Amino acid sequence: MMSCDYLLLLLLSVGVSAVEVQRPRGVPLSKRQFYEEDKPFTCLDGSRTIPFDRVNDDYCDCQDGSDEPGTAACPNGSFHCTNAGFRPAFIPSSRINDGICDCCDTTDEYNSGAACQNTCREMGRKERESLQKMAEIAKEGFLLKQQLIQEAKRGLEDKKAKLADVQASKKDLEERVEALRTVKETAEQPEKEAKERHLKAWEDEKALIRLEKDKARMAEVFLELDDDADGFVSVAELLSHSELDPDADGSFTEADAQGLLGGVDKVDTVAFESIWNNIKEKYISEANADTPAPVETPQEELREPDSDNDSEQYPEDGIQEEEEDDDEEDEDDDPDEIDYKTQEKKDDDDEGTMPPFDQQTQDLIDAAQKARDEFDEAERALREVDDQIKNLDKEISFDFGPSAEFAYLYNQCYELTTSEYIYRLCPFSRVSQKPKYGGSETNLGSWGKWAGPEDNIHSVMKYEHGTGCWQGPSRSTTVKLTCGKDTVVTSTSEPSRCEYLMEFTTPAVCQEPQSLDPLYHGHEEL
Repeated sequence: MMSCDYLLLLLLSVGVSAVEVQRPRGVPLSKRQFYEEDKPFTCLDGSRTIPFDRVNDDYCDCQDGSDEPGTAACPNGSFHCTNAGFRPAFIPSSRINDGICDCCDTTDEYNSGAACQNTCREMGRKERESLQKMAEIAKEGFLLKQQLIQEAKRGLEDKKAKLADVQASKKDLEERVEALRTVKETAEQPEKEAKERHLKAWEDEKALIRLEKDKARMAEVFLELDDDADGFVSVAELLSHSELDPDADGSFTEADAQGLLGGVDKVDTVAFESIWNNIKEKYISEANADTPAPVETPQEELREPDSDNDSEQYPEDGIQEEEEDDDEEDEDDDPDEIDYKTQEKKDDDDEGTMPPFDQQTQDLIDAAQKARDEFDEAERALREVDDQIKNLDKEISFDFGPSAEFAYLYNQCYELTTSEYIYRLCPFSRVSQKPKYGGSETNLGSWGKWAGPEDNIHSVMKYEHGTGCWQGPSRSTTVKLTCGKDTVVTSTSEPSRCEYLMEFTTPAVCQEPQSLDPLYHGHEEL
């Protein structure tokens, strides 16, 4: 970025009128006082003093070459080009009279015979036009900057006012949340008690159903065991069911069978009830005895065949997010409701579906659910207010420059399209790169800090911790800000691997230009 002070110095150096100051050839005006013809000359490094007539005598007497400013005698000397009408310059003494015009005023070729033309006036004119144009851009940019500062000031006041309003509303919301929490908890207590009563009644009913089923099965087993239909189950009849062997040693003896019957040889239906619990878990019905056991499929065969597409082994991000959303929804479910759903699922497998709640219980559930919904809505509103406060605090305290002139860049993005990529700069957020003809976006860095020099820290932005390069560091981007009327990304490059450089024009960095009129009434050294 070219500062206004530098512009002014350049304009001053190519001023119009001139006054010639006599001095030896090749000596700048700033060192004229060291070259007085009526006094011996002391080398500028103080190494020795020589008669003045040995200055520019084409013989190097001083180690620093200061006695030969206008000849090529000293290898370390330098020649001053006055360049009247343009900018003064220094060239190495070795270029003096070498046949090539290095000074636009041709003074370096005074004795070479080279056909040089003085181009200083024309060069000065073009440079003045260029500098004038740059100064005008800087002036317009600075005016825009002043507008940005005023807008930022109003925006800051608006944000502070909004923050105060939101903080006030937060207090009301906190009170509402606590009030609704009490209402919710008050409504959930009778709901819980009513559900527990309903569940207990259903458990009792299921216990009766299970008891009736157990009695029916016991009667069926008795009839199956009573092979001779004499109304008794004997030791001999029991021995036909080896699965009832109490010690499972592979030998079901009469003694084992008699032990199951309570030490007697046979039992009737009444006595069978007392031994039923000892055999019902092991007993295999004769009707199912001939049915072959299902063949278990090895786990290896149950596995899905490998896919040739590697991407199928890794679910897409969207799928993962849906699963996470489902988990979040489950977390929001009422614990009691989950128990009831689980209970209903079990009921479907055993004793049927749990009957619906009676109207009184359902009314309590509806009232509690309404209280939960109102509480959840208030809590969501409170979270949104907290987010607003957090974002407003961040914007209010953020470093947007000495006068907040960069605030207008917040939440904005600017693009630059090249032959291969689309670069996207979102100030104070991130920088990215995307292939022009399709492909995934690459993060070139997230906002890090202001990184300019100490005297102008807001002239450079640094974005860090981007996508990692293959076997390299994480990508990063340095954004250099330059003065301009428009806000635009002007160029991008990659000076070093994974380190990007952007040029970004904005009026926010324009400085107030000085008046140019006095420059055209000054003096130029000759």
